[in-house]
Amino acid sequence: MSAARAPHGAKAPPKIIVKKIYIEGGGGHHGGAWKVAYADFVTAMMAFFLLLWLLGATTEKQRKALADYFAPTLVELRQNSAGSNGIMGGEAINQRDNYPNKASQTGTKALTVPVGGSGGNDVGTGEKGSLKEQAALAAQDQKNFDSMRKTIERRIQSTPKLARLAQHVRFVPTRDGMRIDLIDDANYSMFDLGTTALVPEANNLIAMIAESIRDLPNPIMIRGHTDSLRYNDPLNMNNWMLSSGRAEATRRRLSSGGVPEVRFERIEGVADREPMIQDNPADPRNRRVSITLLYRKAPNGFDSQGKDRRVQLPAAGNRPAGAKAD
Repeated sequence: MSAARAPHGAKAPPKIIVKKIYIEGGGGHHGGAWKVAYADFVTAMMAFFLLLWLLGATTEKQRKALADYFAPTLVELRQNSAGSNGIMGGEAINQRDNYPNKASQTGTKALTVPVGGSGGNDVGTGEKGSLKEQAALAAQDQKNFDSMRKTIERRIQSTPKLARLAQHVRFVPTRDGMRIDLIDDANYSMFDLGTTALVPEANNLIAMIAESIRDLPNPIMIRGHTDSLRYNDPLNMNNWMLSSGRAEATRRRLSSGGVPEVRFERIEGVADREPMIQDNPADPRNRRVSITLLYRKAPNGFDSQGKDRRVQLPAAGNRPAGAKAD
């Protein structure tokens, strides 16, 4: 080889080729798609645990409200009618509850309207509306109760044989109606000691009450009460039997006095569980029978005041001194 042809003969630097070799460990990088999937999984798990928490921390009523919020079940859908499958569900665009196009439209649909609300045109307030009927029944019942009370008080005062019982008769207005309490004391008992037999004066008094209430339309509840003194042998006779027996004896006397059988709605004996003299359950005044004229029911199922007719009253009853436990 001649010097002229050799690279160094021309004093040119030799060409150096560098080859880089990369060695990667494992499978290498495959992109970030797994991160998206993992984020979706974590989000789904969070939603799942949130659902479990809601199920455990809420009542059935609250869960129903949540479900109705996302999928209302109270909205009335017009189905199977002309145009019901159309864009407006068979309704006109200018209908009062649809999208507002004039001042008189609300633009919303009411899901529920409470009884005391003012929705709709004269809801429940027409001539035969339930609200007016309840108010009318309540006013009529209260008027009848007041008239009945005055009649009984006047007849007691005008009858010598009953005049001394005036202090044993008490009229108590309650949320359920008018309650007439026939109350014992230390010197007088409506029943023979330890029995369900009415004494003559009490028999005449209840007969007079029957005559005063037999023409009223109100249902009747009778409840018997006793004091807390016990019997020696509770299996043979006890205050539960005595109180319920005296309530039934009162019912029979009212029935024989002309009160229709269908008027009696409830007959109860509560023994000494509801004393009138709270601080002394053995007080003889806790022995009593309560006759309650209940408010009439309106057609909507409530009474004339829109309330439950369960009654909570005082009581009646007594026992012979020799029959009580020591």
